[in-house]
Amino acid sequence: MRRPALLVVSLGLLIPIAASSDDHVDGHVMVVPNEIAWKPVPPSLPPGAQAAVVEGDPAKPGPFTIRLKMPKGYKIPPHTHPVIEHVTVLQGLFQMGTGPKWDDKALHDLPAGGFVAMPAGTQHFAACKQDCTLQLHGMGPWGITYVNPADDPRSKAAQK
Repeated sequence: MRRPALLVVSLGLLIPIAASSDDHVDGHVMVVPNEIAWKPVPPSLPPGAQAAVVEGDPAKPGPFTIRLKMPKGYKIPPHTHPVIEHVTVLQGLFQMGTGPKWDDKALHDLPAGGFVAMPAGTQHFAACKQDCTLQLHGMGPWGITYVNPADDPRSKAAQK
């Protein structure tokens, strides 16, 4: 009996992080949750969360799907993406708001099953009221640009 293939690539970066078998056929991907290889998020996101790309390559043109696990209290400062972002909350209570500055009053609660479609270039921010698991999908190339460059974890890492 052939096992379904699982191809996982690091979030937005070109480095493969796991592949469970060589049964990957014609782009067909089947993912079983306990086979996902979670890794720390890339430097473009605040540390403390985990990510797994379960389909495609977000750095290249074409479809991609990313899973993110974020702990309670995790925050992503105001930012934009160059492509539309589709987010489905799989577990927990996620919050999103729009605008160029953090505003707790602008956050909208999104429980498990909640969905957001954020057009390219929309300034938005996010937080987790509880441990959260999200599925993000879209068309690459995907990226993140912080509204305030001082919020970018990549610049903070470079300063250390």
